[in-house]
Amino acid sequence: MKIHPFVEAVASLQFEDCFNPYSDRCEVHDRRDAPRRRAAALSAMLRCAVQEPVDAIWIGRDLGYRGGRRTGLALTDDVHMTHHARRWNLDLSEERPTKGGAVSERTAAVIWNMLEHIDARIFLWNVFPLHPHDAGDPFSNRQHNARERRAGEELLRQLIVLLRPARIVAIGNDAAAAAHRITDSVPVICVRHPSYGGQTQFEGQIAELYGHFAGTGSLF
Repeated sequence: MKIHPFVEAVASLQFEDCFNPYSDRCEVHDRRDAPRRRAAALSAMLRCAVQEPVDAIWIGRDLGYRGGRRTGLALTDDVHMTHHARRWNLDLSEERPTKGGAVSERTAAVIWNMLEHIDARIFLWNVFPLHPHDAGDPFSNRQHNARERRAGEELLRQLIVLLRPARIVAIGNDAAAAAHRITDSVPVICVRHPSYGGQTQFEGQIAELYGHFAGTGSLF
């Protein structure tokens, strides 16, 4: 499959202590052609998404080592790759980019528990679309720095132009701050990040936003 120009732009990013899942191969967990598989899957989703305006881009902060580092899909772990593909009527039956058993990520599990009840066209992304990690520890997570953020925000601007979302749902304060910096034409809705005790509030905010609010913290 031909790689989408936007994905090519993401794949070209290189920063110290960052893993780029579309051009880098993890010697521990990745199959030989893992970067190609991840770039192809993201390209296919983009091509489906641009066919009609999307309801929202949901944005998190960075790719995590248990999620997007492995799958190349924002807010998505191994367990939910097929769920993600189904939302865009795609078949990712080809083997996962990674070897061994499927790895789960708690944030991804919460996100997808909500998405399974929402039919709207939602595209998942991050402010910084690579996996930033601590020096010497590739299987750790760190927050992106200012230089990395600027590169990510420029790509997010391009993605907004491509997808023409009706709104942006920013998951956590860092994502909200970035979204407000780069656009004043698309409404930005900030919701609580589900980690560190925020799951119940996140679920409530998303359920209310999409018309499923049931008046309690655990909604479905």
